[in-house]
Amino acid sequence: MPKDSPPEELPVPHMAGGEFRELAARAAAWVDDYLSGVEAHPVQHARTPGQTEAMLPVAPPEMPEGLDRIFEELDRVVAPALTNWQHPMFFGYFPCNTSHPAILAELVIAGLGQQGMLWSTSPACTEVETRMLDWMGRAIGLPAAFLSDSACGGGCIQGTASESALVALVAARDRALRANPETDPRSLGVYTSTQAHSSIAKAAMVAGIARHAHDEKGVRLVPVDERCQMDPGALGAMLDADLAAGITPVMLSLTLGTTASTAVDPIDACTRIWREKVGDPWVHVDAAHSGATLVCPEYRWQAKGIELTDSFCFNPHKWLLTTFDCDLFWTRDREGLVRSLSITPEYLRNEATDSGAVTDYRDWQIPLGRRFRALKLWFVMRHYGLEGLRNHIRNHCAQAEWLESKIDAHPTLRAAAERTSNLVCFDHASGEAATRAMLAALNDRRDVFLTHAVLPAAEGGSRFVIRVAIGALTTEPRHIEALWRLIERAAESVG
Repeated sequence: MPKDSPPEELPVPHMAGGEFRELAARAAAWVDDYLSGVEAHPVQHARTPGQTEAMLPVAPPEMPEGLDRIFEELDRVVAPALTNWQHPMFFGYFPCNTSHPAILAELVIAGLGQQGMLWSTSPACTEVETRMLDWMGRAIGLPAAFLSDSACGGGCIQGTASESALVALVAARDRALRANPETDPRSLGVYTSTQAHSSIAKAAMVAGIARHAHDEKGVRLVPVDERCQMDPGALGAMLDADLAAGITPVMLSLTLGTTASTAVDPIDACTRIWREKVGDPWVHVDAAHSGATLVCPEYRWQAKGIELTDSFCFNPHKWLLTTFDCDLFWTRDREGLVRSLSITPEYLRNEATDSGAVTDYRDWQIPLGRRFRALKLWFVMRHYGLEGLRNHIRNHCAQAEWLESKIDAHPTLRAAAERTSNLVCFDHASGEAATRAMLAALNDRRDVFLTHAVLPAAEGGSRFVIRVAIGALTTEPRHIEALWRLIERAAESVG
């Protein structure tokens, strides 16, 4: 029987408009205080495993609590347990920049609460993203075939370069199996260098091409030369042997700026050999970190041959001042990409999609839902302009060049890899034990943070090296001078 009256509404503690404005200002002030004062804190936390969790209540609050409690716990529980990635003395891994315009964009994104899975669910979310990918594509010198106004190209925002690797591989697998329907899927092989990011192997695992992380049949690791870049001759020889052995090449993944040393695979030479040996299988370029350098024309030598490839990605959230997560992915075969990822249940059908006149970015990615991440890029590009972004990159590359010159002139330190942009790799002349001791001595201070890599040694075997990745927004020449003084002392202490 229908009820005579609607149900009574239960109390929910929503914020009133004035209260939200007041607390938003307080949160913004907290963030601004954190960023402006980050240099006064150690780079690394001093917490032990489980210590932070133990400071939080085991059970959630039954009744509403004031936000004073939240801010108190931010100060007492959260802040001391942070590794301060925005610290000017953070030189580990690669940078993970944030900036004030990107932070403001995140607030707007959260406030708008858009779900951009379809054009029809948020035309602004879709069309701003399309334009931002074209803006950045032109800014980094991508060929016109990768832009949305070309016959077959276009770009979208993925979460990370790992996601881009996976969607590229799914498209590659679809292309290969459509071209040769009788191909045994168990024969497929993904080709990349020994220095490529682990995300390529993980993508092969997720796509069912590799059985595990060390599947040498599913993931074909091509040797590198003395510069740690893929050896085109070795690629050609491997392809000849693999074709004879019944392996079906499905994708070549090249790296523009490897994680260990920022080595740059020769895209032009490797892609030409790939096309000569196997024809049309997909070629993907992972430029997660170093792609940011392409805003500067003097670094575009790294992308020679990009017009021969099928997809390209890089992460503005690493070095280009755009808060995580924001990976830019372009393809010059959008039809192949969409075909490999599209599935349309009845509940997603709508007039705009059926017309074929719009882009539905849910067909360009693994998940269905998507945020309005393009606003971050829009805020950053409009605030800094291309000139500001280029200066940001050039400043860090100049700082890396200065540090490299100091290492080259030092009697017991050795540069360990060719510097291509903002990463300097070095070790101690006495060998691995001394290099490890140096790294430990530096990081034990907690006021600086460095990481390591293992590179192939010229004489064979491997070489343990210290990496200095210069890229924090707050890092200035004085910080690099301070770092050098610490490195000198550490070298003397182990020498």
